[in-house]
Amino acid sequence: MPSPTDLSERLATALDITEAASRISLAHFNGALDIVTKEDESPVTIADQETERSIRDALQTAFPEDGLFGEEYGTEGLEKETVWVVDPIDGTRSFIAGVPLFGMLLAMTTREAPLLGICRLPALGQVYAAAKGLGATRDGSRIATSGCRALDAAMLFVNEGEKIYAEEPDVFGRLMQAGRLRRLAYDCQPHALVAAGQIDAVVDYDLKPYDFLAMVPIVEEAGGVITDWEGKPLGFQSDGRVVSAATPELHAEVLALLA
Repeated sequence: MPSPTDLSERLATALDITEAASRISLAHFNGALDIVTKEDESPVTIADQETERSIRDALQTAFPEDGLFGEEYGTEGLEKETVWVVDPIDGTRSFIAGVPLFGMLLAMTTREAPLLGICRLPALGQVYAAAKGLGATRDGSRIATSGCRALDAAMLFVNEGEKIYAEEPDVFGRLMQAGRLRRLAYDCQPHALVAAGQIDAVVDYDLKPYDFLAMVPIVEEAGGVITDWEGKPLGFQSDGRVVSAATPELHAEVLALLA
């Protein structure tokens, strides 16, 4: 377990690295892009590739002893104790469409546990950050979850709704009746909004480790709970179904709805 001083220093370095990389994605945003469709039918652009390369190169310079796991360029040194997990553009479909809610995610894991997370929203000029034991921030100011404890009082976001509808229609039907208010959404920003206390819960689906590991320290350090749909801690082997909630009580209600 890194010391608080080490975590703080690593977080500061990672914030600098992601700030520099965010300028690359912004330079391509709303521009003409060549789009390649990957084997899983997800799109990738030169912005994804250049942004990840910038982050990986900077991490290898700053932390040469650590491993890397990125969406676009794969893995290096996964057997190492500390591994950085990179999603250069979380929400490439939003990015391509000119929707400014795409993100950039960077997590640091030690023995597979996510201890540090950064979620940048470059087009909004926002950055959420956290490290274990050091609290969570947005743009440098401390944040906390809403404290909502009851699902019938909650603002609930449902990410990847069309996938849930197609593969878990009964669950989707229950979600569409749940909460005080609900919205369909995508990508990392809703989980960040849980951490900031602006919404209360998010149900997500079909994610990869680079889509959610950075959000674990951010949500938890803000006082929330984030797990898979069975309430298990999130890690490299998780099945991609994720729930984040403002409180343990609300989280338990959402899990019961999904079961």
